[in-house]
Amino acid sequence: MSVLAPDILAESLQETNARLGSLLDSLIPDGAQPRAATPQQMAGLLSELMRAGQWLQGLPPQRDPGVEVELARYRRNVERLRALLPSIHSTLLRDRARLEQERARVESAAAWARRSRQTP
Repeated sequence: MSVLAPDILAESLQETNARLGSLLDSLIPDGAQPRAATPQQMAGLLSELMRAGQWLQGLPPQRDPGVEVELARYRRNVERLRALLPSIHSTLLRDRARLEQERARVESAAAWARRSRQTP
């Protein structure tokens, strides 16, 4: 992995921070309870984290002030995501339970329909 020039690294981190911030904001509408993340949102978060992770592996010990600012922003975004994960997980578990109940209802209705067709 090649090391990015400090100005390019700072700009790349700034863009990643903007995308991460936007994705995180979309999960918490106006300070309300976090909503379930869509597969696209989760893929976007993972993509940004992976991209930044590659850049962070090549960080030099002496860093540019612009890079330091973006690293601090990135850290805040990651901490924000970490704080949201339990809520996202709970929401997904509730959705899963709701879908399981709905699946059971549909299966029950299908079984009833099969039985009603078999009796003359």
